[in-house]
Amino acid sequence: MYSNTIPALATGLTAALQAKIDGKTKPPGSLGRLETLALQIGLIQNTPTPQLSNPHILVCAGDHGAAKAGVSAYPQDVTWQMVENFLAGGAAINVLARQAGMALTVVDAGVNHDFGARSGLIDAKVAHGTANYLEGPAMSADQRDAALAHGGRIVRGLADAGCNVLGFGEMGIGNTAAASLITHCLTGLPLAICVGRGTGLDDAGLERKRKLLTQALPHYTGAHDDALAVLAQFGGFEIAMLAGGMLAAAERRMLLLIDGFIVTAALLVAAKLAPALLDYCVFAHRSDEAGHALQLDHLGVKPLLQFGLRLGEGTGAALAYPLVAAAVALLDQMASFESAGVSNKT
Repeated sequence: MYSNTIPALATGLTAALQAKIDGKTKPPGSLGRLETLALQIGLIQNTPTPQLSNPHILVCAGDHGAAKAGVSAYPQDVTWQMVENFLAGGAAINVLARQAGMALTVVDAGVNHDFGARSGLIDAKVAHGTANYLEGPAMSADQRDAALAHGGRIVRGLADAGCNVLGFGEMGIGNTAAASLITHCLTGLPLAICVGRGTGLDDAGLERKRKLLTQALPHYTGAHDDALAVLAQFGGFEIAMLAGGMLAAAERRMLLLIDGFIVTAALLVAAKLAPALLDYCVFAHRSDEAGHALQLDHLGVKPLLQFGLRLGEGTGAALAYPLVAAAVALLDQMASFESAGVSNKT
């Protein structure tokens, strides 16, 4: 199930794509990151004329058993209430996805609430939230595998419907704490610097959060580089579902728009299982959540934007999509020196 079936990008078209980019009516390199985006997308789609189709934001929601211990400034009920807000079209991600021309897919990965059959909501609930990792594993191996599989199934369905660019988002009170533990384990960075304020903890709340997460670590006796074991111990169902979705998206040669801290924690898991996954990723922004810059530095990647965002929901991915679309449009529509009759440099 977790064999590495994601190949590194073939580079056979690199020279042709770069020549096409350099032949546009501009000085070489003058469009900066738009040029590197165009090259990356052409390589992912293995064509000098890439196209973006049926763009989506996938938001997975889940609850965390540790949230009731005080790792967040907000009560756990906010998770299901925000899912209702998504379904009503009133959240930030609804506005930004509409503005960007992206469809929004919302998934109940494991919210502690029964929504019933609802238009616009995919029911992939593994359980009514994870267990409390302050006392033991957040989920069983079977639950983890179910969440990974659901994520893969959902994304393959989007690919079958013509989607080839997918932004990832999440909702879950307490999930910055889970992401901090995952980041600490999979990067080796000190836990204290991986822990941030999440939904807005004050200094006392931040210190409490750090102490609680430090207390959680001794319950895990596995290897810190075992991504699946770490995910089961500390993760959330929404994080696992995102990781499974990322693997499926790269297998289908989709372009992945990676949002903030929690989504990047899911990526850390997925990239441990399939390192070539990173070739298919665009890192939308650098969050103001403390650990996100550390994650990006560990991965050796540069985000497109730095807006001081720390909301989650996939908002950074939605904001970055127009830049991705611009890169593809320039590659497709901008005149070359030859076609425009403009003199190139000698």
